[in-house]
Amino acid sequence: MAPKAKEKPKSSPQQPTVAIEDLFTNLNRHVHNSEFEKAVKIADQVLTIAAGDEDALNCKIVALIKADNIDLALSTIQSSKNVTVDFGFYKAYCLYRQNKLDEAMDSLSSLERTSATMQLETQILYRLGKMEPCMDLYQKLQNMKIDSLEINIVAGLVSPGRAFEVQGTLNALKVKPNSSFELAYNNACSLIERQKYVEAEQQLLSARRIGQETLMEDNWVDDEIEMELAPIAVKLAYVRQGPKDASDGLRKLDKLIEKGNAAHGFQLARGLDLKLSSKQKEAIYTNRVLLLLHASRLDQARELVTAFSEVFTGSVMPTLLQAAVFLEENKAVKAEEILGQFANQFP
Repeated sequence: MAPKAKEKPKSSPQQPTVAIEDLFTNLNRHVHNSEFEKAVKIADQVLTIAAGDEDALNCKIVALIKADNIDLALSTIQSSKNVTVDFGFYKAYCLYRQNKLDEAMDSLSSLERTSATMQLETQILYRLGKMEPCMDLYQKLQNMKIDSLEINIVAGLVSPGRAFEVQGTLNALKVKPNSSFELAYNNACSLIERQKYVEAEQQLLSARRIGQETLMEDNWVDDEIEMELAPIAVKLAYVRQGPKDASDGLRKLDKLIEKGNAAHGFQLARGLDLKLSSKQKEAIYTNRVLLLLHASRLDQARELVTAFSEVFTGSVMPTLLQAAVFLEENKAVKAEEILGQFANQFP
């Protein structure tokens, strides 16, 4: 009796494979069209069929970050087990976006140093107010021909009081100050630091014009444009120092600083707290107090100074502003007293 022929092994069903291919096609299309929330949903469908698929997982994390869903992106990274893909950079970036700067720096320390990790490190250092190491790192990045790096370099020079180096840096980089509204604004800040107010005003006007044109082309709505360009209006009010402009500056700053649920009673609006360095945040509070004093709105100035002193505990500025409020109230003795106390505490 002839032996029975061996049965051919049954092939696995093809439908899931085809479905995954179709899903990846849709996933790529959504990513290409910047439809990141839809991309996340498709990635989840892939992961339901093929749990642990690293391509889908990577796409999901990137799409979540692009969709500004930082908390979910970080939790997705932390819950991903037994994967060969290193999500360390994404983790560090998410921690940075959550303003967990020390944790973000720790996460970066275990990664290979690349242009991407170095750029993120400069942002963390900048946010921490560590300007010297930040600028040292920017110097190393200059040779890597990274787009828009000059914007951060100029901002870094202004913050530690090296504004006099800005023009030379722009010349060395062969970049024009008006190449973007961010660069024009940062250059204006350097001119203000050097007390070149007329030139600063012209640069701020250019920054506002370029910003409006750029953001309109990107389909930003009017309210979003006004918010994005509000710091320019505040600086314009400062360099012009007129009553009308002070009122306009206050109107803009009212949108940057709003009453909230924070312990000190005030907070920066719409996530600005996560975008600005400590010195920039201090400058916003300071400018608002000065404009309130200029507009003779003492009650509001007094309230903000109290909040200011609770937030920036190691700075001399809250004390100086408190003294300024006392002087406006014709309480020179109290002003001298508070300044004397601070001088004794920090000789």
